[in-house]
Amino acid sequence: MSTSETGLLRVAVPNKGALSLAASEILKESGYRQRSDSKELALVDADNGVEFFYLRPRDIALYVGEGTLDVGITGRDLLRDSGAKAVEVRELGFGRSRFHFAGPAGRYSTLEELEGTRIATSYVGIVRSFLAERGIDATVTRLDGAVETSIQLGVADVIADVVETGSTLRAAGLETFGEVVLDSQAVLISRNGDTPPGFEVFMRRIEGVLVARSYVMMDYDISRDRLDKAVAMTPGLEGPTISPLGREGWVAVRAMVPRAGAQRLMDELYDLGARAILLTDIHACRI
Repeated sequence: MSTSETGLLRVAVPNKGALSLAASEILKESGYRQRSDSKELALVDADNGVEFFYLRPRDIALYVGEGTLDVGITGRDLLRDSGAKAVEVRELGFGRSRFHFAGPAGRYSTLEELEGTRIATSYVGIVRSFLAERGIDATVTRLDGAVETSIQLGVADVIADVVETGSTLRAAGLETFGEVVLDSQAVLISRNGDTPPGFEVFMRRIEGVLVARSYVMMDYDISRDRLDKAVAMTPGLEGPTISPLGREGWVAVRAMVPRAGAQRLMDELYDLGARAILLTDIHACRI
């Protein structure tokens, strides 16, 4: 185990890039201190038993896989590409992207056409593994940074890259083809088979924030003769809280409901006869 001599859980956090801000935000929402200066390389949160290290996103899986650090936040694409002995523990719901092959518009349509081509990518590990699984023989070259120009410069026939909106590809006269190579997002990782001290509490806090982001608290008043139908619409996670009201024949109901579709659910409850319907954000929870 890599937990430091001080007994602190050692956590790797992206120091820059698309994952950095969102990773720090979820840690703040989980009750942990975060750096105020982007030049800080490490931060000790002794009150919560954690030490944070701010590293290049591409290096995080390697540090965790070797056991130097206990857990980390990085992209699934970077984890898979690294070949490190680290495992994905939990999706974090941000930094979503898709990994595609792309070539000159109208030139390619199937993966079989990759046979014998030159492919430029920043993710050699992912691409070589994907091609090997499908028995496709192609030359894969690592290029760091923007790979879109490699075709125009004659270095490659095809590129393989993370695609978010596709606007950069279109500007370069390229289009994606074939199946999605990888659906990626930010993930929490740990060393394979390793559960360091303090990890369970850390994980419980992260889980609480993710649930809180996905749910809202709904309160409403409903007549008892319509309660069963209302409860069927708002079952909550472990059943709603039902309290008597001073109004004869009426009760107050409180339940956690999915954030997505909550407005539509309010309309349906109102049509059923519910009144005083309120939605409240949940900042954190333990389930």
